[in-house]
Amino acid sequence: MPEKLHPNIEKVAAVLDEHGVSGEIVVFAEAAPTAVAAAAQIGCEVGAIANSLVFEADGDPLLVLTSGAHRVDTALIAEQVGASKIKRAGPDFVRAATGQVIGGVAPVGHPAPLRTLVDTWLDRHPVVWAAAGHPHTVFPTSFAELVRITGGVPTDVER
Repeated sequence: MPEKLHPNIEKVAAVLDEHGVSGEIVVFAEAAPTAVAAAAQIGCEVGAIANSLVFEADGDPLLVLTSGAHRVDTALIAEQVGASKIKRAGPDFVRAATGQVIGGVAPVGHPAPLRTLVDTWLDRHPVVWAAAGHPHTVFPTSFAELVRITGGVPTDVER
């Protein structure tokens, strides 16, 4: 990795270290803002990418870590979290909630803990790749580790 990293990457690395995550952050030469782009650069199935999607659930942030092979069913998620309205968050809301930009949102390293759901589909992959706070970064992890480090709830995100 380069000597000087973006502060978001350093923050995510520190949180991963605190939680005993052994996977090293990988820095790409080119941004990988989508699951397809990340999978192509890593050389893995798109389903092994843990997309960090931020939603507004009755105005509060909700982080959904979903397989890159899935689309989140917002009606299903609303039922599961007891929200009357869920919508994809815009860039300003995402940055305020996570301190990170869309395309690089990590599962951890946010200004405050976020309510988190983790797609059970990710458990099908022994290695899952998640963003590390910047669109040029990912780190290897597992479904169980994502649940542990985020305090997330394993959830089916598609019907």
